[in-house]
Amino acid sequence: MSTSTSKPAVSGTAPGVFTLAVDAMGGDRAPEVVIDGLAIAVERHPAARFLVVGDEARLAPLMAAKRLSTSCTLRHAPDVISGEMKPTAALRLRNASMRVAIDAVATGEAAGVISAGNTGALLALAKIVIKTLPGIDRPALAALCPSAKGDVIMLDLGANTQCDSRNLVEFAVMGDVFARAVLGLPFPTIGLVNIGSEELKGDERVQKAAETLRASYLGPQFHGFVEGDDIPGGKTDVVVTDGFTGNVALKMGEGALKLVFTMLKQVFSSSWAGRVAYLLARPALERLREWVDPRRYNGAIMLGLNGVVVKSHGGTDAEQFAYATDVAIDMVEHRFNDRIRDGLSKIALPAATGPQLAAAR
Repeated sequence: MSTSTSKPAVSGTAPGVFTLAVDAMGGDRAPEVVIDGLAIAVERHPAARFLVVGDEARLAPLMAAKRLSTSCTLRHAPDVISGEMKPTAALRLRNASMRVAIDAVATGEAAGVISAGNTGALLALAKIVIKTLPGIDRPALAALCPSAKGDVIMLDLGANTQCDSRNLVEFAVMGDVFARAVLGLPFPTIGLVNIGSEELKGDERVQKAAETLRASYLGPQFHGFVEGDDIPGGKTDVVVTDGFTGNVALKMGEGALKLVFTMLKQVFSSSWAGRVAYLLARPALERLREWVDPRRYNGAIMLGLNGVVVKSHGGTDAEQFAYATDVAIDMVEHRFNDRIRDGLSKIALPAATGPQLAAAR
Protein backbone atom coordinates (compact mmCIF):
# COMPACT_ATOMS: atom_id res chain seq x y z
CA MET A 1 0.00 0.00 0.00
CA SER A 2 1.48 3.34 -1.02
CA THR A 3 1.39 5.99 1.71
CA SER A 4 3.44 8.67 0.04
CA THR A 5 2.97 12.42 0.18
CA SER A 6 4.47 12.77 -3.30
CA LYS A 7 2.27 13.74 -6.19
CA PRO A 8 0.32 10.94 -7.86
CA ALA A 9 -0.24 10.70 -11.58
CA VAL A 10 -1.62 14.02 -12.75
CA SER A 11 -4.45 14.33 -15.24
CA GLY A 12 -2.86 14.61 -18.64
CA THR A 13 0.42 12.81 -17.80
CA ALA A 14 -0.53 10.13 -20.33
CA PRO A 15 -3.46 9.71 -22.71
CA GLY A 16 -6.47 8.38 -20.81
CA VAL A 17 -4.68 8.49 -17.45
CA PHE A 18 -5.87 10.88 -14.72
CA THR A 19 -6.26 11.04 -10.97
CA LEU A 20 -9.36 11.69 -8.88
CA ALA A 21 -9.07 12.71 -5.23
CA VAL A 22 -11.42 10.92 -2.82
CA ASP A 23 -12.53 12.22 0.57
CA ALA A 24 -12.56 8.78 2.20
CA MET A 25 -13.86 10.03 5.56
CA GLY A 26 -16.95 11.87 4.30
CA GLY A 27 -20.37 10.26 4.66
CA ASP A 28 -22.46 8.41 7.21
CA ARG A 29 -20.72 5.07 6.72
CA ALA A 30 -17.23 6.17 5.80
CA PRO A 31 -14.60 4.96 5.28
CA GLU A 32 -15.76 1.37 4.77
CA VAL A 33 -18.44 2.15 2.19
CA VAL A 34 -16.15 4.56 0.32
CA ILE A 35 -13.43 1.94 -0.06
CA ASP A 36 -15.96 -0.70 -1.13
CA GLY A 37 -17.27 1.74 -3.74
CA LEU A 38 -13.77 2.48 -4.98
CA ALA A 39 -13.14 -1.23 -5.43
CA ILE A 40 -16.17 -1.36 -7.77
CA ALA A 41 -15.00 1.77 -9.61
CA VAL A 42 -11.49 0.36 -10.12
CA GLU A 43 -12.95 -2.72 -11.82
CA ARG A 44 -15.03 -0.51 -14.15
CA HIS A 45 -12.25 1.97 -14.91
CA PRO A 46 -8.84 0.26 -14.75
CA ALA A 47 -7.08 3.30 -16.26
CA ALA A 48 -8.25 5.68 -13.55
CA ARG A 49 -6.08 6.53 -10.56
CA PHE A 50 -7.29 7.66 -7.14
CA LEU A 51 -5.74 9.74 -4.37
CA VAL A 52 -7.49 8.41 -1.25
CA VAL A 53 -7.42 10.94 1.58
CA GLY A 54 -8.16 10.26 5.24
CA ASP A 55 -7.04 8.50 8.42
CA GLU A 56 -4.19 6.22 7.37
CA ALA A 57 -4.63 3.86 10.33
CA ARG A 58 -8.23 3.13 9.32
CA LEU A 59 -7.80 3.25 5.56
CA ALA A 60 -4.65 1.19 5.01
CA PRO A 61 -6.14 -2.16 6.15
CA LEU A 62 -9.36 -1.57 4.20
CA MET A 63 -7.48 -0.72 1.01
CA ALA A 64 -5.13 -3.70 1.44
CA ALA A 65 -8.10 -6.04 1.81
CA LYS A 66 -9.51 -4.77 -1.48
CA ARG A 67 -6.09 -4.90 -3.19
CA LEU A 68 -6.22 -1.26 -4.26
CA SER A 69 -2.49 -0.52 -4.10
CA THR A 70 -2.08 -0.48 -7.90
CA SER A 71 -4.80 2.09 -8.58
CA CYS A 72 -4.79 4.10 -5.35
CA THR A 73 -2.38 6.27 -3.41
CA LEU A 74 -3.16 6.91 0.26
CA ARG A 75 -2.59 10.34 1.79
CA HIS A 76 -3.01 10.82 5.53
CA ALA A 77 -5.37 13.53 6.80
CA PRO A 78 -6.13 13.35 10.53
CA ASP A 79 -9.24 15.56 10.72
CA VAL A 80 -12.83 15.01 9.57
CA ILE A 81 -15.47 17.60 8.66
CA SER A 82 -18.67 16.37 10.27
CA GLY A 83 -22.08 16.60 8.65
CA GLU A 84 -23.21 19.17 11.21
CA MET A 85 -20.18 21.47 10.90
CA LYS A 86 -20.81 24.94 9.50
CA PRO A 87 -18.88 25.88 6.34
CA THR A 88 -17.12 28.71 8.18
CA ALA A 89 -15.72 26.22 10.71
CA ALA A 90 -14.81 23.73 7.98
CA LEU A 91 -12.70 26.37 6.24
CA ARG A 92 -10.36 26.41 9.26
CA LEU A 93 -9.66 22.65 9.19
CA ARG A 94 -6.74 22.57 6.78
CA ASN A 95 -5.84 18.97 7.63
CA ALA A 96 -9.34 17.58 7.14
CA SER A 97 -9.76 14.84 4.53
CA MET A 98 -12.17 16.95 2.47
CA ARG A 99 -9.83 19.95 2.45
CA VAL A 100 -6.73 17.94 1.54
CA ALA A 101 -8.63 16.25 -1.31
CA ILE A 102 -9.82 19.62 -2.62
CA ASP A 103 -6.31 21.04 -2.33
CA ALA A 104 -5.12 18.25 -4.64
CA VAL A 105 -7.48 19.54 -7.34
CA ALA A 106 -6.44 23.15 -6.81
CA THR A 107 -2.74 22.26 -7.22
CA GLY A 108 -3.32 20.08 -10.28
CA GLU A 109 -2.52 16.76 -8.63
CA ALA A 110 -6.05 15.57 -9.32
CA ALA A 111 -8.55 16.37 -12.05
CA GLY A 112 -11.51 16.12 -9.68
CA VAL A 113 -12.74 15.26 -6.20
CA ILE A 114 -15.51 12.99 -4.88
CA SER A 115 -16.97 13.32 -1.39
CA ALA A 116 -20.02 12.06 0.48
CA GLY A 117 -19.40 14.62 3.21
CA ASN A 118 -21.02 17.89 4.29
CA THR A 119 -22.55 19.55 1.19
CA GLY A 120 -22.28 23.11 2.46
CA ALA A 121 -18.66 22.64 3.48
CA LEU A 122 -17.79 20.99 0.17
CA LEU A 123 -19.32 23.84 -1.84
CA ALA A 124 -17.69 26.53 0.30
CA LEU A 125 -14.26 24.90 0.20
CA ALA A 126 -14.46 24.18 -3.53
CA LYS A 127 -15.54 27.72 -4.35
CA ILE A 128 -12.75 29.28 -2.26
CA VAL A 129 -9.91 26.80 -2.93
CA ILE A 130 -10.60 25.57 -6.48
CA LYS A 131 -12.47 28.73 -7.51
CA THR A 132 -14.98 29.20 -10.31
CA LEU A 133 -14.20 29.04 -14.01
CA PRO A 134 -13.48 32.38 -15.71
CA GLY A 135 -16.79 33.93 -16.70
CA ILE A 136 -18.86 31.93 -14.19
CA ASP A 137 -20.48 34.11 -11.53
CA ARG A 138 -21.28 31.18 -9.23
CA PRO A 139 -21.33 27.37 -9.29
CA ALA A 140 -24.49 25.29 -9.46
CA LEU A 141 -25.44 21.89 -8.08
CA ALA A 142 -26.75 19.56 -10.81
CA ALA A 143 -27.93 15.96 -10.90
CA LEU A 144 -29.65 13.41 -13.07
CA CYS A 145 -33.32 12.77 -12.29
CA PRO A 146 -35.72 10.12 -13.66
CA SER A 147 -38.55 11.10 -15.95
CA ALA A 148 -41.17 9.44 -18.14
CA LYS A 149 -38.90 9.91 -21.17
CA GLY A 150 -35.56 9.00 -19.59
CA ASP A 151 -32.98 10.82 -17.48
CA VAL A 152 -33.13 14.60 -17.24
CA ILE A 153 -30.61 17.05 -15.81
CA MET A 154 -31.76 19.57 -13.24
CA LEU A 155 -29.88 22.54 -11.82
CA ASP A 156 -29.51 24.37 -9.49
CA LEU A 157 -30.44 21.99 -6.66
CA GLY A 158 -29.50 24.11 -3.67
CA ALA A 159 -26.19 25.90 -4.12
CA ASN A 160 -27.81 29.31 -4.71
CA THR A 161 -31.14 30.20 -3.12
CA GLN A 162 -31.28 33.47 -5.05
CA CYS A 163 -30.34 33.80 -8.71
CA ASP A 164 -30.43 36.58 -11.25
CA SER A 165 -30.89 36.23 -15.01
CA ARG A 166 -27.14 35.88 -15.62
CA ASN A 167 -26.95 32.92 -13.24
CA LEU A 168 -29.86 31.19 -14.96
CA VAL A 169 -28.23 31.62 -18.38
CA GLU A 170 -24.94 30.26 -17.02
CA PHE A 171 -26.81 27.27 -15.61
CA ALA A 172 -28.35 26.64 -19.04
CA VAL A 173 -24.92 26.65 -20.67
CA MET A 174 -23.53 24.26 -18.06
CA GLY A 175 -26.60 22.02 -18.24
CA ASP A 176 -26.28 21.80 -22.02
CA VAL A 177 -22.64 20.67 -21.74
CA PHE A 178 -23.53 18.22 -18.97
CA ALA A 179 -26.29 16.64 -21.07
CA ARG A 180 -23.96 16.28 -24.05
CA ALA A 181 -21.17 14.74 -21.93
CA VAL A 182 -23.14 12.45 -19.62
CA LEU A 183 -26.30 11.62 -21.58
CA GLY A 184 -24.68 11.73 -25.00
CA LEU A 185 -27.35 14.03 -26.43
CA PRO A 186 -26.15 16.06 -29.44
CA PHE A 187 -28.76 18.81 -29.02
CA PRO A 188 -30.40 18.60 -25.56
CA THR A 189 -33.57 20.63 -25.07
CA ILE A 190 -33.55 23.21 -22.29
CA GLY A 191 -36.45 24.40 -20.14
CA LEU A 192 -36.61 27.27 -17.65
CA VAL A 193 -38.84 26.65 -14.62
CA ASN A 194 -41.62 29.20 -14.29
CA ILE A 195 -45.10 29.48 -12.75
CA GLY A 196 -46.61 28.85 -16.18
CA SER A 197 -45.54 27.93 -19.68
CA GLU A 198 -46.92 31.12 -21.24
CA GLU A 199 -44.26 33.54 -22.45
CA LEU A 200 -45.63 36.52 -20.49
CA LYS A 201 -45.56 34.77 -17.11
CA GLY A 202 -42.81 35.02 -14.50
CA ASP A 203 -40.72 37.77 -12.97
CA GLU A 204 -38.13 39.97 -14.67
CA ARG A 205 -35.18 37.65 -14.07
CA VAL A 206 -36.73 34.61 -15.80
CA GLN A 207 -38.06 36.79 -18.61
CA LYS A 208 -34.62 38.28 -19.19
CA ALA A 209 -32.92 34.87 -19.01
CA ALA A 210 -35.40 33.47 -21.54
CA GLU A 211 -34.80 36.41 -23.86
CA THR A 212 -31.04 35.90 -23.69
CA LEU A 213 -31.29 32.17 -24.34
CA ARG A 214 -33.62 32.62 -27.32
CA ALA A 215 -31.13 35.04 -28.90
CA SER A 216 -28.10 32.83 -28.21
CA TYR A 217 -26.57 29.78 -29.91
CA LEU A 218 -28.79 27.74 -27.57
CA GLY A 219 -31.92 29.28 -29.09
CA PRO A 220 -32.85 26.25 -31.25
CA GLN A 221 -32.59 24.03 -28.14
CA PHE A 222 -34.45 26.36 -25.79
CA HIS A 223 -37.97 25.01 -25.29
CA GLY A 224 -39.09 27.96 -23.17
CA PHE A 225 -40.80 27.86 -19.80
CA VAL A 226 -41.70 24.61 -18.04
CA GLU A 227 -43.82 23.94 -14.97
CA GLY A 228 -43.30 21.56 -12.07
CA ASP A 229 -45.21 18.66 -13.62
CA ASP A 230 -43.15 18.97 -16.82
CA ILE A 231 -40.03 17.83 -14.93
CA PRO A 232 -41.08 14.19 -14.26
CA GLY A 233 -42.90 14.27 -17.59
CA GLY A 234 -39.55 14.71 -19.36
CA LYS A 235 -40.64 17.68 -21.44
CA THR A 236 -37.01 18.87 -21.70
CA ASP A 237 -33.61 17.22 -21.24
CA VAL A 238 -32.28 20.06 -19.07
CA VAL A 239 -34.30 21.85 -16.39
CA VAL A 240 -32.95 25.21 -15.17
CA THR A 241 -34.07 26.95 -11.99
CA ASP A 242 -32.77 28.70 -8.87
CA GLY A 243 -31.42 26.60 -6.00
CA PHE A 244 -34.36 27.21 -3.67
CA THR A 245 -36.95 25.98 -6.17
CA GLY A 246 -34.73 23.17 -7.40
CA ASN A 247 -34.03 21.82 -3.93
CA VAL A 248 -37.72 21.85 -3.00
CA ALA A 249 -38.64 20.09 -6.26
CA LEU A 250 -35.95 17.46 -5.76
CA LYS A 251 -36.93 16.66 -2.17
CA MET A 252 -40.62 16.58 -3.07
CA GLY A 253 -39.93 14.18 -5.94
CA GLU A 254 -37.92 11.88 -3.69
CA GLY A 255 -40.69 11.97 -1.10
CA ALA A 256 -43.35 11.21 -3.70
CA LEU A 257 -41.45 8.13 -4.91
CA LYS A 258 -41.12 6.84 -1.34
CA LEU A 259 -44.84 7.42 -0.77
CA VAL A 260 -45.78 5.49 -3.92
CA PHE A 261 -43.67 2.48 -2.97
CA THR A 262 -44.96 2.55 0.62
CA MET A 263 -48.55 2.58 -0.63
CA LEU A 264 -47.86 -0.24 -3.09
CA LYS A 265 -46.39 -2.32 -0.27
CA GLN A 266 -49.48 -1.72 1.86
CA VAL A 267 -51.81 -2.64 -1.01
CA PHE A 268 -50.00 -5.87 -1.86
CA SER A 269 -49.66 -7.00 1.78
CA SER A 270 -53.16 -6.10 2.98
CA SER A 271 -54.95 -9.24 1.77
CA TRP A 272 -54.53 -12.68 0.23
CA ALA A 273 -55.67 -11.33 -3.14
CA GLY A 274 -53.10 -8.53 -2.86
CA ARG A 275 -50.28 -11.01 -2.25
CA VAL A 276 -51.32 -13.02 -5.29
CA ALA A 277 -51.43 -9.81 -7.34
CA TYR A 278 -47.91 -8.97 -6.16
CA LEU A 279 -46.58 -12.32 -7.42
CA LEU A 280 -48.10 -11.62 -10.82
CA ALA A 281 -46.86 -8.03 -10.93
CA ARG A 282 -43.42 -8.70 -9.44
CA PRO A 283 -41.43 -8.71 -12.72
CA ALA A 284 -42.90 -5.35 -13.73
CA LEU A 285 -42.33 -3.92 -10.25
CA GLU A 286 -38.70 -5.03 -10.36
CA ARG A 287 -38.22 -3.18 -13.66
CA LEU A 288 -39.83 -0.11 -12.10
CA ARG A 289 -37.55 -0.34 -9.07
CA GLU A 290 -34.48 -0.53 -11.28
CA TRP A 291 -35.72 2.43 -13.35
CA VAL A 292 -36.07 4.74 -10.35
CA ASP A 293 -33.33 3.18 -8.19
CA PRO A 294 -31.76 6.15 -6.34
CA ARG A 295 -28.34 4.56 -6.63
CA ARG A 296 -28.43 5.29 -10.38
CA TYR A 297 -28.85 9.00 -9.62
CA ASN A 298 -26.17 9.35 -6.95
CA GLY A 299 -23.53 11.93 -7.69
CA ALA A 300 -24.59 15.56 -7.80
CA ILE A 301 -22.11 17.73 -9.70
CA MET A 302 -20.92 21.16 -8.63
CA LEU A 303 -20.73 22.78 -12.04
CA GLY A 304 -18.79 25.92 -12.87
CA LEU A 305 -15.72 25.21 -10.75
CA ASN A 306 -12.14 25.05 -12.00
CA GLY A 307 -12.13 21.28 -11.53
CA VAL A 308 -14.60 18.41 -11.30
CA VAL A 309 -16.42 18.22 -7.95
CA VAL A 310 -18.91 15.40 -7.32
CA LYS A 311 -21.08 15.18 -4.21
CA SER A 312 -22.25 11.68 -3.29
CA HIS A 313 -25.21 11.19 -0.92
CA GLY A 314 -24.20 11.19 2.75
CA GLY A 315 -25.98 7.87 3.26
CA THR A 316 -24.37 6.30 0.18
CA ASP A 317 -23.75 2.58 -0.17
CA ALA A 318 -20.86 1.11 -2.15
CA GLU A 319 -22.76 0.89 -5.43
CA GLN A 320 -23.97 4.49 -5.08
CA PHE A 321 -20.44 5.73 -4.44
CA ALA A 322 -19.23 3.84 -7.50
CA TYR A 323 -21.93 5.59 -9.56
CA ALA A 324 -20.71 8.95 -8.26
CA THR A 325 -17.21 7.97 -9.35
CA ASP A 326 -18.55 7.04 -12.80
CA VAL A 327 -19.99 10.55 -13.14
CA ALA A 328 -16.69 12.18 -12.15
CA ILE A 329 -14.79 10.07 -14.66
CA ASP A 330 -17.26 10.97 -17.42
CA MET A 331 -16.76 14.66 -16.69
CA VAL A 332 -12.98 14.42 -16.90
CA GLU A 333 -12.91 12.22 -20.00
CA HIS A 334 -15.32 14.52 -21.87
CA ARG A 335 -13.29 17.66 -21.02
CA PHE A 336 -16.33 19.13 -19.34
CA ASN A 337 -14.82 22.42 -18.18
CA ASP A 338 -13.21 23.14 -21.55
CA ARG A 339 -16.61 22.76 -23.17
CA ILE A 340 -18.20 25.13 -20.65
CA ARG A 341 -15.58 27.75 -21.49
CA ASP A 342 -16.34 27.30 -25.17
CA GLY A 343 -20.08 27.67 -24.57
CA LEU A 344 -19.69 30.82 -22.49
CA SER A 345 -17.55 32.39 -25.22
CA LYS A 346 -20.52 32.13 -27.62
CA ILE A 347 -23.12 33.88 -25.47
CA ALA A 348 -23.68 37.46 -24.33
CA LEU A 349 -24.42 37.11 -20.63
CA PRO A 350 -26.62 39.63 -18.78
CA ALA A 351 -24.88 41.73 -16.15
CA ALA A 352 -24.78 40.10 -12.70
CA THR A 353 -26.85 41.76 -9.99
CA GLY A 354 -25.08 39.94 -7.16
CA PRO A 355 -27.59 38.07 -4.97
CA GLN A 356 -25.94 36.37 -2.03
CA LEU A 357 -24.68 32.79 -2.31
CA ALA A 358 -26.34 30.38 0.13
CA ALA A 359 -24.66 26.99 0.36
CA ALA A 360 -26.91 23.95 0.60
CA ARG A 361 -26.98 22.38 4.03
